Amino acid sequence: MPLPTSNNITDSQKIGIKFMRRPDLTSSKRLYIAATALLAMLNNHWGTISGMAKQFDVSRTFIYMLASTLTEMDSVLFGTTDQYAESKFVAFQYMLSLRLEGRCSIQAASTIMNRFQISPNATGSISQYLTYFGSLLPNTLSSNDDETKIVVFLSDEIFSKNTPILVTVDADSSAILRIELTNSRKAEEWKHHWQCLEENGIYAAYLVCDEGTGLCAAKKEALPEIVRQSDTYHAIAHVLGLWVERLGKAAYGAIEFEEKCYKNLDSARSERVINKRIDQFEMAEKAANEAILLYDSFQFLYSCLLEQLRVFDVNGTLRNREDAEENIKIGLDLIETLGKKNLTAAANKVRRTLPELFNYFDVAKEVMRKLDQQGIDQNVLCALCLAWQWNKDKIKAKKASRRQQCIQNEYNCLEFTIGHLQEEYENVKEQVYEELDQIVQSSALVECINSIIRPYLDNSRNQITQETLNLIMFYHNHRRYIAGKRKEKTPMEILTGKKQDKDWTELLFEIVDQKDPSFFDFIQ
Repeated sequence: MPLPTSNNITDSQKIGIKFMRRPDLTSSKRLYIAATALLAMLNNHWGTISGMAKQFDVSRTFIYMLASTLTEMDSVLFGTTDQYAESKFVAFQYMLSLRLEGRCSIQAASTIMNRFQISPNATGSISQYLTYFGSLLPNTLSSNDDETKIVVFLSDEIFSKNTPILVTVDADSSAILRIELTNSRKAEEWKHHWQCLEENGIYAAYLVCDEGTGLCAAKKEALPEIVRQSDTYHAIAHVLGLWVERLGKAAYGAIEFEEKCYKNLDSARSERVINKRIDQFEMAEKAANEAILLYDSFQFLYSCLLEQLRVFDVNGTLRNREDAEENIKIGLDLIETLGKKNLTAAANKVRRTLPELFNYFDVAKEVMRKLDQQGIDQNVLCALCLAWQWNKDKIKAKKASRRQQCIQNEYNCLEFTIGHLQEEYENVKEQVYEELDQIVQSSALVECINSIIRPYLDNSRNQITQETLNLIMFYHNHRRYIAGKRKEKTPMEILTGKKQDKDWTELLFEIVDQKDPSFFDFIQ
């Protein structure tokens, strides 16, 4: 039987199968057909159904109907469990698990299912079924019971070759709010993207995104009253951080060349060659010293700029926005004095983001106002704020040494609070961390979503479809984290506050059964 789709389900499937009762098909023959078909389906004997359809001159659908009726009567008469009803989902669970949890390609999933004799396992069938499942899923979350949900939008663009994928994620829960494959990333596309979210009851508290032309233009038109937080990572680390590595490589290269010139002095014999190599060495030494000085100066200024992005100072006190902005401007001016055109151009690019770079300080100010009203001891609150900041640094740390430093510093701050709070420690810490998590500086979480989606793009040779994106979104939103601060929770649990008791595959099957009740009745 061909795979049913939203476009090829016939009228007879929708309103019930119509047929003429044939007197030659006696009750015993019908029982024989039903039993043989059911046995074939349970044992994955392909071709049996088609053979009986030709033998008795009936449709395959008629045979499936008889088998389904016999299965229902088996449960009524003998009180047995419906083994076929239970086993018919196994193949789909394997498909979904291998494709989404295992991140296997269609070909790899087919190979694995064939090895364990789980059918259907042909690549074409797997692709068709997964596409069909994705077609039944939305690409936009909806709030329940006409409830309005206000969250922080993290919006960014992911690319499948040259085709943009627009994604908006909730900063707190990490739930994908909307994901869509588009033809462009112009302002009109982003306006429609956010409009669809609002139509589904999801609104932005404020927006965090990079400096994309389409994004910024759409924000001004579609979300004029919403504060836009420029992504601090893309604004500074992405623009200036690259130069730290480049200048470092240049400095080490200059040092190696200087050492090479120095060693060449030993092999010189004539006075002319000796003088020539001395000149080369002196020039190399001068170039190495200049490269080292440039690298050290830029690295120092870069680290100072990053320090200005921190929400709290070394005492756990909220820093002043105006001071941070002024210090950033001074740092950028000093970078220009280094006299390198490329560095000056990079500094000017950062300077253009300054008007919206520190909007998160205003959010932090409001958060601290609320925390101050909770009656928490000021010293304890400062320690928890500092611990929260070290925790954020720990998550962002790429080097093991830096990560261990952050872990130790967070531990030291929390040790102080434990001594003061005693049995109230866990509740107070959770409350403070939850409030501080509203301070969002970058859309780095979208980069994490990018890393989740990227393997699917790679193993499908970037031939991604909207149906596949719908499946990825559903899986991500309903899968359970196994590590990190969201451990043992699903994004939807965090977003809605409601416990998810079922596995994501069960929830998917419920949607399929709801939108296409006949689907599981006709699968073989």
